[in-house]
Amino acid sequence: MVFKIGFDNEKYLEEQSKAILERVKMFNNKLYLEFGGKIMYDYHAARVLPGFDPNVKMRLLQMIKDNAEVIMCIYAGDIEKRKIRADFGVSYDADTMRTIDDFTDRGVTVRAVVITRFNGQPAAEAFKNKLERRGVKVYTHSFTKGYPTDVDTIVSPEGYGKNAFIETEKPIVVVTGPGPGSGKFATCLSQLYHENQRGVNAGYAKFETFPIWNLPLKHLVNVAYESATCDLKDVNMMDNFHFEAYGEAAVNYNRDLEAFPLIKRIIEKITGQPSVYKSPTDMGVNRAGFGIIDDEAVQEASKQEIIRRYYRYACEYAMGLVNEETAQRAEMIMKNIGAKPSDREVSEYAKKAAFDAKVNDKGNEGVYSGAAIELKNGEFVTGSNSPFLHAASAMILNAVKKLAGIPKEIPLIPEHITEMVAHLKQNIFMRGNVSLDVEEALIALAISAAYNPSAAFAMEKLKDLRGCEVHLTHIPTPGDEMGLRKLGVNVTSEPEFATNHLVNA
Repeated sequence: MVFKIGFDNEKYLEEQSKAILERVKMFNNKLYLEFGGKIMYDYHAARVLPGFDPNVKMRLLQMIKDNAEVIMCIYAGDIEKRKIRADFGVSYDADTMRTIDDFTDRGVTVRAVVITRFNGQPAAEAFKNKLERRGVKVYTHSFTKGYPTDVDTIVSPEGYGKNAFIETEKPIVVVTGPGPGSGKFATCLSQLYHENQRGVNAGYAKFETFPIWNLPLKHLVNVAYESATCDLKDVNMMDNFHFEAYGEAAVNYNRDLEAFPLIKRIIEKITGQPSVYKSPTDMGVNRAGFGIIDDEAVQEASKQEIIRRYYRYACEYAMGLVNEETAQRAEMIMKNIGAKPSDREVSEYAKKAAFDAKVNDKGNEGVYSGAAIELKNGEFVTGSNSPFLHAASAMILNAVKKLAGIPKEIPLIPEHITEMVAHLKQNIFMRGNVSLDVEEALIALAISAAYNPSAAFAMEKLKDLRGCEVHLTHIPTPGDEMGLRKLGVNVTSEPEFATNHLVNA
């Protein structure tokens, strides 16, 4: 499938920045803006809206940085459990520190970090100490007394009033976190309470991307959002509050719709006046739909994302990371749009690579793994495992040979290098598996490039793999997964393990 642009970043930036600045004016130049989703590296959006810059939201913040600052939120329980951000394979606390660095490097002020629902958790305390000793302001907020039913207690000195007030200076305060449940919303309302106690009539809004409110309920972009949040059990619904208020159809999701009456009451209690918001859609600032320039390309990209999510949840179920209900829900969503796993064409090439490897080996006993990548010109390149290379490693080397115009039979990594790495792994590290995973193969390629011009030329082609589609016939090992993630490819795999060993290495 040849890549087609379906989204205009510049149009989106113009629309979204204008909408945010208009919202600030509504609240006397003080707005707490909760960021739903990821500010940086939003690869889900990039996959379903082809052409979407994964860092376009950061670009927007840079445009308004003179008027904006950031509060980072992280739930103490996520620190304690070492919750992992799946797309990067890093813990939420590590991701928070990386995000602070990203903001700082781009000139966006990070005012403070808030550890939410803090109850003396040792890991959260250690994280707080680590940040403070590096000069980062850290606040701790406990669970809000009275939440969610007792609004009088929530909006009182015993509720939001018990939280320390975070002093801010700029009109727009972006409140974000590493993932859902980080406490962003509670932090916004806590700040709203304190601002109003000080005579500042501040406001609240939510920066949204998905679901896209002005697309149809069953538009595949919105269905892909449901698929991506199977573990959270999010369901897209028509916003009945919006329709009753304006007679206009709008799409939102169950959690926002369920919470809206409570949120409205809390805001009205804080401000002492009727809320300007008549629906959860009103609260959102979401102009993503206006950036779509090719609906057909977006629909096809979203269909492919739904299939990817099916594979991902199937693998996570096999690894014990999600329950059966989550995996079944992802499969049901895929089937409901009339899609099937084989519609991800690259998966069929990977299976064929594994089958061909078995046939060529004349059916000897052993595990035959296949991998395939779809290049941006629509060509497919495959690889299979061997004594010295994982299937994914062979696929990557074959792909860069193809892009560099190097014949497949010419080795990029000399045999003596693979033999020495195998010796290191087997005889020094005492590991049974000596074949090179993707990370190891990339290092070996870099070593070879030092004195092999063909390898050096091929290595430069690795950049052209970013955004390409990859499928493996087995769940990737940690070294394969990390290497493929660094290359920026979109990886899926069959929910099968390459060996019967309990440690997949």
